[in-house]
Amino acid sequence: MRPLRFVALGDSLTEGVGDPVGEGWRGWAALLADGLGESVEFTNLAVSGAQTRDVLERQTPAALALAPDVVSVVIGVNDTLRCTFDIHAVAARLDKVYAAFRDTDAVLLTACLPDPGAMLGLPGALARPLARRQRAVNTVVHALSERYRAVHLHAAEGAWLTDRAMWSADRLHPGERGHRQLALRFHALLAAEGLADGPVPSAEPEFPVPTRSADLWWLATAGTGWVARRCTDLLPQLLTLAAAEARHRARGTSARLDLSASHAVASALAALSVAEQPDAA
Repeated sequence: MRPLRFVALGDSLTEGVGDPVGEGWRGWAALLADGLGESVEFTNLAVSGAQTRDVLERQTPAALALAPDVVSVVIGVNDTLRCTFDIHAVAARLDKVYAAFRDTDAVLLTACLPDPGAMLGLPGALARPLARRQRAVNTVVHALSERYRAVHLHAAEGAWLTDRAMWSADRLHPGERGHRQLALRFHALLAAEGLADGPVPSAEPEFPVPTRSADLWWLATAGTGWVARRCTDLLPQLLTLAAAEARHRARGTSARLDLSASHAVASALAALSVAEQPDAA
C-alpha cells in the first residue's frame, strides 16, 4: 500500500512561521503529519503572504497533481489585511478550492482564524474594521466547511488566544507551543472520525522558548519588513475605515457597519448557492 499523502495549503501560518527548526520553519501541519499514520508523505505548499487567490490559482493545481488523501486549506487572514478585500471574491475562491478537493474524495481540513487586529493589540478604531472582516471570512469558511463536509477546527476561539506563551514575538503567528496546540486539536478531530491512527502530537515544546532579547531582535530585523509591507498596502485604507468607524460611533450608528458586513456575507453565500443551480435564471 502506498503512503498516505497529506498536502497543506495556505499562508505563513501553515508554512510554520513562529516554529523555527534549523534554517527553516516546521509548523502545525508538519507536526500533524507525524500523527496521521505509520507511513505519511507530507508536502507543504503554503507560502508566507498568500491570499485566497494564490491558493486557488497556484497551490490548488499543484496539490491536485499530488493526489492527496488529506489536504488542509487554512487561509484568509492576508485577504483581510489588504486594501483589495472583497468577501464575495473570497467566498467564490474558497468554494472552488473546497469543491476541487471534495471531488477527489480527499479529506478536507479547514479552520476559522483569530482576528488579527486583536492579536496585534491595535487600538479599537483600527481593530474593529479588521475584526469585522475576519468575522466575515470565518462565517464563509464555516458555511463552506459544512457544505463540503470538511473537518473544521474552531481556532478563532479558546483560552489559547490569550495565552502569551502560545504566540511568537510578532503576536500574529503561533510559537512552537501554539503550533503544537493546532496540531493536537486537528489530530483529535481526525481521530474522532477514525482518520488518524498515528501518535498524538505532543503539547510540550521541543525547543526552549525564545528569550525576550531574541524576540526584540526579531522584531527589529525581520519583523520590520512585515510591518513596512503592511503599512504600505493596508494602512491608508485602514485609516479610512477607522475614520468611518469614528463617524458612525459619534452618530450612534455603528450597528450599520456590522449590518452591512452581515448583508455582504449573506449575499456572497447566496450567490454561490444560485451558481450551483444549473436551471437558475
